Amino acid sequence: MDKVTVNKLLNRSTKPTSMRILVYDFLVTQNVALSLSEIEEQLFTADRTTIYRTLKTFEEKGIVHSIQENTTTKYVLCDDECSESTHKDWHLHFYCKICKQTTCRENILLPNQIEGDFRIDEIRFFAKGICENCLDESLQ
Repeated sequence: MDKVTVNKLLNRSTKPTSMRILVYDFLVTQNVALSLSEIEEQLFTADRTTIYRTLKTFEEKGIVHSIQENTTTKYVLCDDECSESTHKDWHLHFYCKICKQTTCRENILLPNQIEGDFRIDEIRFFAKGICENCLDESLQ
C-alpha cells in the first residue's frame, strides 16, 4: 500500500479503501482530465458504480475537480489548496478539438480577488481550440 496516497486521503478525511487508493494512484499519473468511461477503461477490473462513487467522494473532499464538457463530466486531481468547502479551480480548462484531450492550464488564471459582498466557491473557465501538440503536427 502506498503510504503517500494513504496519507493524502487521510489528510482529506477520506477512508483509504482499496478502490480509492487505486483511483487516486491512477489519476496522479494522468496529465489530462478523464471521464468516468475513460477511467473505467483503464481500471477494467473495477465496478463502474464504485468508481463513480469514489470520484464523487473525491470531489466532495476537494481531491478532484470536475470539468463539464457539453454532456460529459471529466475529472482531474486538485491542487493541495482545494478543500471540502472550496475548490481553488481558478484556471483555464482547455479542450483540444483535434486530440479531444482536456487539460488544466494553470498559467492562465482568473483574478483571485473579485470585489463584492458575496463569496465565490467555484468558477468554470473553459475554452476550446487546438493544443500546442496538435498545432505542431499540423505544421509539419
